[in-house]
Amino acid sequence: MSIKKVAVIGAGTMGSGIAGQVANAGIEVWLLDLPGDDNANALSERGLERLRDPNQPGLISKEAENFIHLGNTRDDFEQLADCDWIAEAVVERLDIKKDLYQRLDAVCKADAIITSNTSTIPIRLLVEDMPLPFRQRFAITHFFNPVRFMRLLELVRGEDTDPAIIDLLADFCEQQLGKGVVPCLDTPGFLGNRVGVFAIQCALHAAFELGLTPLEADAIFGRPMGIPKTGVFGLYDLIGIDLMSDVVQSLVNILPDSDAFHAEAAKIPLMTQMIANGQTGNKQGQGFYRDSDSGREVLDLESAQYQDAPRLNLPLAESAEQHGVRQLLDDDSRYGQFAWRILSRTLCYAASLIPEVGDDPVAIDDAMKLGYNWIKGPFELIDEIGVDYFIERLQSDGIAIPPFLAEARGSSFYRVSDAALQARRGGGDWQAIERPQGVIRFSEKRQTMKPQNSCAVASWYDLDGVALVEFHSKANALDADSMRILGDALTQAEAGAMRGLIVHNDAQHFSCGVNLQSVRNFFQREDMDGLDAFLKNFQDTVHRMQCASFPVVAAPVGMSIGGGFEVVLHAKQVVCHANSVTGLVESLVGLVPGGGGCKETLYRWIDLLQCGDDISEACWKAFMNLGYGKTASSPIIAKKQAMLRPNDRFVINRDRILGEAISAIDDEAGQASFERPALSLPGRPVFEEMVKWLEQSRDKGMFMPHDVSVGSEMARIVTGGDVEPGTVWNEQDFYDAERRSFLDLVASAATRERINSMLDAGSPIRN
Repeated sequence: MSIKKVAVIGAGTMGSGIAGQVANAGIEVWLLDLPGDDNANALSERGLERLRDPNQPGLISKEAENFIHLGNTRDDFEQLADCDWIAEAVVERLDIKKDLYQRLDAVCKADAIITSNTSTIPIRLLVEDMPLPFRQRFAITHFFNPVRFMRLLELVRGEDTDPAIIDLLADFCEQQLGKGVVPCLDTPGFLGNRVGVFAIQCALHAAFELGLTPLEADAIFGRPMGIPKTGVFGLYDLIGIDLMSDVVQSLVNILPDSDAFHAEAAKIPLMTQMIANGQTGNKQGQGFYRDSDSGREVLDLESAQYQDAPRLNLPLAESAEQHGVRQLLDDDSRYGQFAWRILSRTLCYAASLIPEVGDDPVAIDDAMKLGYNWIKGPFELIDEIGVDYFIERLQSDGIAIPPFLAEARGSSFYRVSDAALQARRGGGDWQAIERPQGVIRFSEKRQTMKPQNSCAVASWYDLDGVALVEFHSKANALDADSMRILGDALTQAEAGAMRGLIVHNDAQHFSCGVNLQSVRNFFQREDMDGLDAFLKNFQDTVHRMQCASFPVVAAPVGMSIGGGFEVVLHAKQVVCHANSVTGLVESLVGLVPGGGGCKETLYRWIDLLQCGDDISEACWKAFMNLGYGKTASSPIIAKKQAMLRPNDRFVINRDRILGEAISAIDDEAGQASFERPALSLPGRPVFEEMVKWLEQSRDKGMFMPHDVSVGSEMARIVTGGDVEPGTVWNEQDFYDAERRSFLDLVASAATRERINSMLDAGSPIRN
């Protein structure tokens, strides 16, 4: 059996998200909800509108929307008769779900798979009244919100579920929906929410107990702990304070009285009052944070009044983000106490769940990495902290040691043996971590290898004869050392020691651009020659990628913007993720792309438009892309914006990107050569048109004065500037023009103000 037609019942946030991801996979899906009064499909139409949200689009392209059919459970229920999978995502009420299952059993074909998205109702209660054949093809598929972007799928089987159904769902959701599938027992809260909500509640109560402000708490309970930068108060605002309170209450209701979660679940009076006041977070425009005319504001937890929220500079947080979580735990300040209170309880709680939820720590670690975007899971964190250190400190605090944690005393939860990464199982056995065929996580592969060359910001590895370059600085920002490592890997491949080169990492984002602090260091020293040399080396290095005689593949995930995207632009083939975000955003900080980005944008528009001798239209397209700092939220959109080439491709599961990139190295047909012939430029007339357009837009209030200066430099590069029409430039001329404009802008006070504002305040000033 294969899954070719799907139905989702319930068009709320989760249901519409599931339908959207099915459509992203190119599979027909019906999205049904209750009939409306005036418009029968009003609720399903509202679900589709959610997927169209430009700030968080649930669809990878406009074309994906064509796979979604809208309907309601009164008029369109017969559409379920030939569906292969029906996913139920209705309200969390057992009676409503049971009534729906009776209807489904009467309509659906005998081998149709039925699943629920619930995380609060045990599977045995859901199907207790259903006949055996129904129970055999029923499971829980618990997705995480937003479905397109969150990688975790918790797959739960019941006592009667046919193992073949579980295997089919696991394969389909992993390969076609791009999910990291974690099998779970039918225990309360499963894995992700059981540990994740516990950690959030620990952080919340610890902040109130220790008197930390939301700014302070979020600065620690964030990147320094390997957790998304939203922190705890920011996450409450993002999810919704009222909705998050409901999630906590649902866990209180289903967890046994002896569970440690109850100690972290007490209601906080201030938050109860906030919900009553409508201060429920981002959806209402105010929660613990809000935006005002004067800027961002934060709630004072004592006075319950809003005050200015300046960017907080905590050296301890910066140190921990760079050197590891032990920096926090070894600190005697209340920030260190805050971190210890969270980690001691959360990591103990995770360890206490084994063997209740299974004997595999990998499943819990995967759940937190895939469902909550933690960089390391609980057991990986214990290994980083040190098992013995952790146990001894727990004992000194009088905290009971869970048996599974005690088993690891003097050892660890993960180790490398026989060139394989192994995990400790309950009972002390070790077992190699096995992933589905084609799935390779470099974060795991790296632990079994030694780099051929490495520095603080980048490394390269010999991956079975392929040079793999990994950036690993903060936000994977690029500097001279990043280029040095990339250049060394290229040199080895050029010498024949490697059969190809891949640029990839397993971080949240591939690269957020050139390190702006490095640029500021240059202009603070007034070292323009040094900055020019850095830019020239950057250009030369990426140019070597495009001119290589061997395969070169960029395999980016997350954001590839600015200088990071310039690296991607010069690969002979790109294998990226369906959610990859690409673009050249330098204009926001008063700069132009200086690593070949302007040049490549122009050439790619020429190719896409098939301009012939008159490239004026391509110049305008490139000018608009660069000036507005346009980004593409998916590879399909990127191709339409000339950011990717026809031979570039994407995969929907990011865990398969590295495997696909390795395959691309061995597939010469997928590699596209760079033909960058000399161009006859439109020159002065088009350049002056662009400058005039910028000035008119400024006069209309659309742009700020420095936007005109930056845009003029971009116009100068793509048209040739103040040169006669027909002037011929080769590829090097474009490289040189980029560097000249970059240096001229860096020399200006306005660009320096933007860079300083970005580095010091977190956003560029508008000037």
